Amino acid sequence: MERDDRIRLFCALDLPDEGRHELYAWAAGSLQERGRRVPAENLHVTLAFLGHRPPDEVPAILRELHAASAAARPAELRPLRYRQTRSVGMIVLDDVGGAATAFADDLQGRLERLGVYRREVRPWLPHVTVVRRPEREGDRPEVANRCSIHVVRSALYRSSLAAGGARYDALETAALGGT
Repeated sequence: MERDDRIRLFCALDLPDEGRHELYAWAAGSLQERGRRVPAENLHVTLAFLGHRPPDEVPAILRELHAASAAARPAELRPLRYRQTRSVGMIVLDDVGGAATAFADDLQGRLERLGVYRREVRPWLPHVTVVRRPEREGDRPEVANRCSIHVVRSALYRSSLAAGGARYDALETAALGGT
């Protein structure tokens, strides 16, 4: 990679494999042909989408991610409901105890002060995107609260766009609570 290249980055809660597979299984069974399903390995909860950034900003972003993660508590998330927008279908999550929301707020503030992120006007919504380009027609399937997802890590991901969909690679992870 040349120094002038930019990489597409986002910070996210790194879901445990069991939670990823439960959410993927629900989407596969309930949404079937309603759009392009997101592969199980790509399921995550976005904390802050940074967009295209110069590679030399990565160390400072990682420092803030590690600091915010160390100050955070592990989070418990539960599937709440299915929601669709024009471009995605998502499972909205209940942030039991508010740990994920507090972590998102702290991390977003740190990244804003660093100058690499600008908060959205609307409040942060914990969710997992399970379908890209969903069909607008049809019923809204009920999300069975089949699992509690215990999140103990965050990650800085690199997103590489391709014709078949994006690929996400964790550049580094950080333990919530510093453990």
